[in-house]
Amino acid sequence: MKIQKNQLFLIAGPCVIETKNIVFETASVLKEIAENLRIPFIFKASYDKANRSSIKSYRGPGIEKGVEILSEVKETFNIPIISDVHSVIEIKIARDILDVIQIPAFLCRQTDLLIEAGKTGKPVNVKKGQFIAPWDVSNIIEKLKSTGNKQIMITERGTCFGYNNLVVDFRSFPIIRSMGVPVIFDATHSVQLPGGAGACSSGQKEFIPYLSRAAVACGIDGLFFEVHPQPDKALCDGPNMIPLKEFKNLIESLVEVHKTVNKFIDIRT
Repeated sequence: MKIQKNQLFLIAGPCVIETKNIVFETASVLKEIAENLRIPFIFKASYDKANRSSIKSYRGPGIEKGVEILSEVKETFNIPIISDVHSVIEIKIARDILDVIQIPAFLCRQTDLLIEAGKTGKPVNVKKGQFIAPWDVSNIIEKLKSTGNKQIMITERGTCFGYNNLVVDFRSFPIIRSMGVPVIFDATHSVQLPGGAGACSSGQKEFIPYLSRAAVACGIDGLFFEVHPQPDKALCDGPNMIPLKEFKNLIESLVEVHKTVNKFIDIRT
């Protein structure tokens, strides 16, 4: 995946692998949308969501079955793949399939995990934990760069705002970008209400378009979305996922905002 200066890129897909049919349907539609808009696209889906609220929550098919499905998606649609890793052992299993390695928010400070991810030489996307200040991201970047890996991305997904709520501080985008790394906005997790439904998280997906437009106007490099054919029936994060049928209009509007911003300022400064 080659990304040019000032080119918006997209990371999107379902929260977790539920069925092969859902994954393939979502990947097919998203690839077509991205190709029509001529924006780089990375497909995301987790084989395991290890940080669920309840022991009863659906986590995914596990790494062996999950990596197998992701491999099929990669080969069938010829698209790069990203997924969460939770341990050094998982990296060793999944690194040959994943094009981008993602560090989950709750593990963003785990030194051994970051070092092992950096050693793969592949791009690493770190989800900034809601307990991390923007300026503290420099420590995460330093750990990854210590391996010689400079392909580092940071994803903003909100900061704790009281109990069961997140809020996005838009100042974090220029602060983190000043560290010399691409900044991604996670539009769907930013409207999540962690643990808001008791045994699971809730969300306010109606605010996704508003926050997304604001983030693009601030000058981000990439967008992260969780998309599902039927979010109301999703086994994980349904309240903050975008319906697949609505995604085309949303991303088209965001690309236009990005073009408008680029007409007036160099958003990478």
